[in-house]
Amino acid sequence: MSLYGLLVFSAIYMLAVATPGPGVAAVIARSLAKGTRGAPAFIAGFLVGDLIWFAFAATGLAALAQSAHAVFVVVKYAGAAYLLYLAYKLWTAPAAPVSDEGPDIEVGQKPFQLFLGSLALTLANPKTMIFFLALLPTVVQLEKLTLLGFAEMVVAISILLPLTLGAYVVLAARARRVFKSATAVRRINRGTGAAMACAAVAVATR
Repeated sequence: MSLYGLLVFSAIYMLAVATPGPGVAAVIARSLAKGTRGAPAFIAGFLVGDLIWFAFAATGLAALAQSAHAVFVVVKYAGAAYLLYLAYKLWTAPAAPVSDEGPDIEVGQKPFQLFLGSLALTLANPKTMIFFLALLPTVVQLEKLTLLGFAEMVVAISILLPLTLGAYVVLAARARRVFKSATAVRRINRGTGAAMACAAVAVATR
């Protein structure tokens, strides 16, 4: 794959990742409520999901994705259900003020659970589907993609997605520090819970 082609793909992919959608909304909402705790596992699910979609597109399995409609509908609603669960957890979370002494231990959400949740969300995300199954073939000549080119794009995805979503996590976590009182924390928990619920509706209705 030419350097120019890789740069074009990288630029368009990074823009697609950064564009607001259910995934970005989930990352921001969770980071506002929980800070950076669990962020690596949460982002890892998005990364693996994107790599799965890329593999489908690059190896000519897009037609299979279109034919296995029932499977993807199940995944779609599973992702939406998980977002609703997160929304409920945020809405009912204790209104403990943010401490400046450092992050405490997260309760109730293990890294593997976070990973599975964001993976399901990515596999069900219409924005991700559209990019890899519809837009990607217009950017990259997949029929001429070599094994080396495939590996180069995997590396690009593996670098760009964590960097982009990680930036959202850091910014949201810093904004979270503004909220010191229990009342403010309760408001942000419920506000981010509502945002998460909206993301679930966006996934389920598209």
